[in-house]
Amino acid sequence: MTSPHSVRPYQSYVYAYPHKTAYEPLGRLPGGRPALRDLWAGERKDALSLYLHIPFCEVRCGFCNLFTRIGAPDELTTRYLDALDRQATAVRDALGDGEPVRFAAAAFGGGTPTFLTAGELERLCDIAEKRMDADLRSVPLSVETSPSTATADRLAVLADRGTTRISIGVQSFVEAEARAAVRPQRRADVEKALGLIRDTSVPVLNIDLIYGIDGQTEESWRTSLDAALGWRPEELYLYPLYVRPLTALGRLGAGDPAAADAAWDEQRLRLYRSGRDHLLAHGYEQVSMRMFRRADAPRTDGPDDYACQTDGMIGLGCGARSYTSRLHYSFDYAVEMRRVRTIIDAYTATEDFSHAEVGRYTDGDEARRRHLLQSVLQAGGMELSGYRERFGTSPYEDFPAETAGFEARGWLDQGAAAEGLLRLSPEGLAHSDALGPELFSPAVRAAMAAYEVR
Repeated sequence: MTSPHSVRPYQSYVYAYPHKTAYEPLGRLPGGRPALRDLWAGERKDALSLYLHIPFCEVRCGFCNLFTRIGAPDELTTRYLDALDRQATAVRDALGDGEPVRFAAAAFGGGTPTFLTAGELERLCDIAEKRMDADLRSVPLSVETSPSTATADRLAVLADRGTTRISIGVQSFVEAEARAAVRPQRRADVEKALGLIRDTSVPVLNIDLIYGIDGQTEESWRTSLDAALGWRPEELYLYPLYVRPLTALGRLGAGDPAAADAAWDEQRLRLYRSGRDHLLAHGYEQVSMRMFRRADAPRTDGPDDYACQTDGMIGLGCGARSYTSRLHYSFDYAVEMRRVRTIIDAYTATEDFSHAEVGRYTDGDEARRRHLLQSVLQAGGMELSGYRERFGTSPYEDFPAETAGFEARGWLDQGAAAEGLLRLSPEGLAHSDALGPELFSPAVRAAMAAYEVR
């Protein structure tokens, strides 16, 4: 139970740090836009992650603030793939030929990658393989889809090209709840899509569900959980609903993200705990606040030596971000549909992809914060020896006020230190969306606060 004096549990989903709203045009900084060849010179390239972003959807859900647009008129997908091809060629050239480049994991996200036709998905895979030298059949490949676009021909292409994980956004099996989230869909269509996915050879199915929808109860939440469990998915993600500016729910006034809505916090915490306990009782292991994996599921998340905290990422597409050891970079970011369309149009017209455009440097203190965030928000915790090996210090030395605060709230597992770990308690995991933002640096906080939502 929360109280007027407790920390609000739902502040921000920290899936990457720093957030794009803390990025700035790199041309304004001393030295101007850095050349990709210079950025990647000297970087390790033996365990990179490859991400291809497709910014198209058939509809935009009421809660969605991702970088995506509805539809793709006038052969826009063709122009987008042409630009993606040009970007991939430039990036692979920037990585250099003097040393081997190895990709340890790959993903297609969005938007909805399966908005593309089967033929366009073939081309997308070709860009990854022929331009970036990524062997999609030898690394974990995750692809996002939706009930309306998970068709047999598209899924066949993905299975044939080596996809190991398909993630489908269902959000709710209760049609009234889907409508309340401004996500029109019929349960029959959802079930059909799930059946088609299960008919493929793809070994891992992930189903996304959302809790905190207006009118949702523990009983209706259980209905969705049980419907999902009926498909025995290898993974389930349970997301709390957020209402953000410029989204359909935000325009409808369905909640104020800045208001201290204690009742909604209580509802989401109650549903989270109910869902967590239900999945644990049905043979799932908790990987993070959101992610649950079936205990007997095959592992397809990459080799043991790959770690997103320390290894680089190549992002292709106008909504993708890339990581080197000292710079995170991308293209311009927006939520409002008109601005998203403008950015996509500019991307498709770009010929020269040899420089980083927008980003934020992440060396020094920011690197410590990112490593701690990316590690401690996982249920398994962070190895203290690994942190010391990388930075020469401990997180307790680097972040004494934050770690003391987490401990005082009961967010840390007191027995983990004996195992050489910094690990969250069950209550700490439940408050991941409050704990994460507390590790943001003052500079990142200021940049995010100054960002004009658009």
